[in-house]
Amino acid sequence: MSASELKPLIEAAYADRSLLADEVYKAAVTQVVDDLDQGKYRVATQDGPGKWTTHAWLKQAVLLYFGIAKMERIELGPFEFYDKIPLKKNLDRAGVRVVPPGTVRYGAFIESGAIVMPGYVNIGAYVGSGTMVDTWATVGSCAQVGKDCHLSGGVGLGGVLEPPGAQPVIIEDGCFIGSRAIVVEGMLVEREAVIGAGVALTASTAIIDVTGPEPVEYRGRVPARSVVIPGMRSKQFAAGVYQIGCALIIGRRTESTDKKTSLNSALRDFNVSV
Repeated sequence: MSASELKPLIEAAYADRSLLADEVYKAAVTQVVDDLDQGKYRVATQDGPGKWTTHAWLKQAVLLYFGIAKMERIELGPFEFYDKIPLKKNLDRAGVRVVPPGTVRYGAFIESGAIVMPGYVNIGAYVGSGTMVDTWATVGSCAQVGKDCHLSGGVGLGGVLEPPGAQPVIIEDGCFIGSRAIVVEGMLVEREAVIGAGVALTASTAIIDVTGPEPVEYRGRVPARSVVIPGMRSKQFAAGVYQIGCALIIGRRTESTDKKTSLNSALRDFNVSV
């Protein structure tokens, strides 16, 4: 079935779960998740620089899949698991390197040339070619990661399944995310940004550009080619003034410099921990 045929079936079943007793609706859910697994659909698609559209019906299909999938025992050598979602298969044919015990769940798409170290990629996620998901890094449900990115050790990209219309976490092409950084709640990190170690980016995090004479504040997104480090700022509470976390934009990668050189330069010039 085509997307135009699948979408109304998924939306109807999401509104009325009793419809899943009908094989037509159940088959539609199964097909959508399989299509996500093969990269035929993406939960979010880019419309232009920094502009994305979230396809709620695809996230609805993932949520419905949890309802129809059955728990089963999965045995891999000495390891045993008990879950509803199988692991992704045919990685060799897909041209994807997964280093044991790295885990990619069925329903996630990994483009040829990507590498998953002992990290985790959840259902509905998308990881572009040339990207490395480093050791203990996690790519949450429906998170979208572009091409030629590096998610350093222990990076946490949050999953955003509900509400279905909410934007997932999005990391655009060419980004570097430093060790133990977290990006959650539908944050958008625009292309070629450098996020330093330990930066926490949430929907409410103040992201402050301190490169000019006056601070410029962003929320919900990191502008393209920004170099970002953890920061603190004072806030008045009833009990007194305390420091709360924020993120500071301290520079920009340049268009005129090769990406790798620019990244090394950014880390050196701005003393960003990775």
